[in-house]
Amino acid sequence: MKMKMSELDWAAWIFVIIGALNWGLVGLFKFDVVQVIFSTSPVLGRILYVFVGAAGLYWLFKLFKMER
Repeated sequence: MKMKMSELDWAAWIFVIIGALNWGLVGLFKFDVVQVIFSTSPVLGRILYVFVGAAGLYWLFKLFKMER
């Protein structure tokens, strides 16, 4: 079954990929890309983490919905 992704799906997917790559780098090298990029503005870094978490929840619910 081929699924067409909306703009929201793509945006959420990009945030999920960013989060996965960042966690991989943290786990392997203790290097947090988000903290490096947003070191001058920790609030923006926290906002990005919230978006990554929301995107993960969005895809989790979307996958459970697709199974029905």
